[in-house]
Amino acid sequence: MHARLPVFPLGTVLFPGLVLPLHIFEERYRELVRHLIGLPDGTPREFGVVAIRSGWETQPAPGQVGPATPAEAVTLHEIGCTAEVRQVTELSDGRFDLVTVGRRRFRISEVDEGAAPYLTAEVEWLPEPAGQEEAADLLAPRVLAVFRQYLGLIRADPEEITEQLPDDPTVLSHLVAATAALTVADRQRLLATPDTAERLRAELRLLSREAALLRQVRAVPVPLAELAVPPSPN
Repeated sequence: MHARLPVFPLGTVLFPGLVLPLHIFEERYRELVRHLIGLPDGTPREFGVVAIRSGWETQPAPGQVGPATPAEAVTLHEIGCTAEVRQVTELSDGRFDLVTVGRRRFRISEVDEGAAPYLTAEVEWLPEPAGQEEAADLLAPRVLAVFRQYLGLIRADPEEITEQLPDDPTVLSHLVAATAALTVADRQRLLATPDTAERLRAELRLLSREAALLRQVRAVPVPLAELAVPPSPN
């Protein structure tokens, strides 16, 4: 099934179920927000978030999140996730603060730069395929255990690990992908992974890699002399 979506290029990857706050200040994306606000009641107010593959589409001002002025032609990743608007706050100068939540994955078929002030794209929805539920159910407890160990390594106080982590394999796979300290490229590969079981397998490898690196860094003592800043010759 295909659809046409407004597209919002960002330097990040959005996953289903994860919250993404946005500060909208460029006029063409204000127009997008006004379009979404004007949709009939009951219509999902969603747009596509797609990570930038190369170049940059934006030059945000300090402290701002979201596209500013076009800087250089960009290429986008093929797989993105829709962001459903849950809360809109219009500021006195016409900017908007949004609270959005990732909803569903899609693949871009064609980008249209001229149909609206903002980018739009023809997209194909990527539903969760059936047939891998048993494998995902078996993998989820292993990923959960490794993720807890990983959180223990990156948190200064292990007692802080008190949040309720999800048991649902798909929700867990998206949470791990979004919250682990991974590169945009790693996250994009996880978003593009076709099913939960394969995503969980990839996360086991990534979390094991990251945990091993963290343990190695912590295990190697650094002499104080190496931390000293050498005097400048100038």
